[in-house]
Amino acid sequence: MTSSNPDAYTPVDPRRWLALGVIAVAQLMVVLDASIVTIALPSAQHSLQISDANRQWVVTAYALAFGGLLLLGGRIADFIGRKRGFVIGLLGFGAASAIGGIAQNQGELFAARGLQGAFAALMAPAALSLITITFTEARERAKAFAVYGGISGGGAALGLILGGTLTEYASWRWTLLVNTPIAVVTAIAGVLVVRESRAEGKPRYDILGVVTSTLGLVALVYGFTKANESGWSATSTIVLLIASVVLLAAFVVIERRTAEPLLPPRVFTERNRAGSFLVSLLIGLSLFGMFVFLVYYLQGTLGYSALKSGLAFLPFSGGIVVAAGLASNLLPRIGPRPLMAGGAAAAALGMAWFTRITVHGAFASHVLPAEIVMSLGMGFAFVALSSTALVGVDPRDAGVASALVNTTQQIGGSLGTALLNTIAASATANYLTHHGPGSTAAGLVHGYTVAFTWGLGALVLATLLAAVLVTKQHGTDGTDETVFEHAEELGAIV
Repeated sequence: MTSSNPDAYTPVDPRRWLALGVIAVAQLMVVLDASIVTIALPSAQHSLQISDANRQWVVTAYALAFGGLLLLGGRIADFIGRKRGFVIGLLGFGAASAIGGIAQNQGELFAARGLQGAFAALMAPAALSLITITFTEARERAKAFAVYGGISGGGAALGLILGGTLTEYASWRWTLLVNTPIAVVTAIAGVLVVRESRAEGKPRYDILGVVTSTLGLVALVYGFTKANESGWSATSTIVLLIASVVLLAAFVVIERRTAEPLLPPRVFTERNRAGSFLVSLLIGLSLFGMFVFLVYYLQGTLGYSALKSGLAFLPFSGGIVVAAGLASNLLPRIGPRPLMAGGAAAAALGMAWFTRITVHGAFASHVLPAEIVMSLGMGFAFVALSSTALVGVDPRDAGVASALVNTTQQIGGSLGTALLNTIAASATANYLTHHGPGSTAAGLVHGYTVAFTWGLGALVLATLLAAVLVTKQHGTDGTDETVFEHAEELGAIV
């Protein structure tokens, strides 16, 4: 995204707190959508007769579009106007939600989820930019980002409860349809109270970079899906995986040669920042998959209702909020490496606990302790990796560097969900082959634990990368002061 100096907008906007309310509602809607749909996934799969191989597209279609288009969305909003981009994103998100809510088959639902992600990729960076330019005084801006960050953290928990309530007492369709009236009303309010701003200069968009990166990621996810359906040695699987490698390699070449790259290669040259992006990618890979399989375990194996399974995730949301608050105080004192590596290690310990679930397991002994340990680790790691994204970054790349934390999490989540879904389904099929169809429940749980084991591997790797690559410590030069000043803003992006 093109950065602009917020302090250049000297006039104080008398409607700035109303504008913050509008922006906060939009952010709440985006955050709600992720957790609300996850809780409804088993019901949606049954209603539309979605196969186990394809169910991951309900999650990955949104995450791929959101993560893959987030950087482009920020640049578009900068040049067409942040307010305009915000309103267009809201209306598009509401329309896509309506399409998903009335979907009659899996293809329509997957397409709607992709559209939701695309419009969220326009709306989210526009919202962050609007807060920055609307609140010109540093203390007010800090309060505004605190509100925004609180919405981001608390919204996930609210989505779990709301998703469970709507699915159980109405229909899974309302987990999507509920967005439409909220989006329309919020867009109207945005037109009335939000002030417009845009970047100067001639807009340039790296369209080739967007096309090759997005198609490459889609081919990779689809390749994982085909591996589930046809096997890893099938021609269709091999062709898709080769195509993904070629397209992603082309993306790297394009980014090195274009004058205005979507993803400047120089952003990855600083080891601390590169380390934070890799850790973010791996955490996203394990976290998204954990949510999906734990939902199926709670509802399918333990027999929880949609509402009860939503409530069962509340300790996880609470743990992240508590740990993030502690981490924001610890970060200036001990630096990012202990928090990032220690947080990833704690998350790995929680994931290891999840690998011990059984058909006759209990929430108090098999799920709750793992949720608490893993969520605390995630909270510490999120704050550390978000702040480290700005270490030593050129001012012109500050927007890209900060947005990449969200981008890497979304892309990691989409790839992880697809890959782990394939691994879990294959493990279950092999189990049933050896133990017979009468062991279906045990086979499903076996598949979940195998997926959790792979997620554990990703978190162990994240721990090692954080310990090795993140060498930045507090007080070694002047950059820390800037990083810690921006930690609260970046926490809102996560």
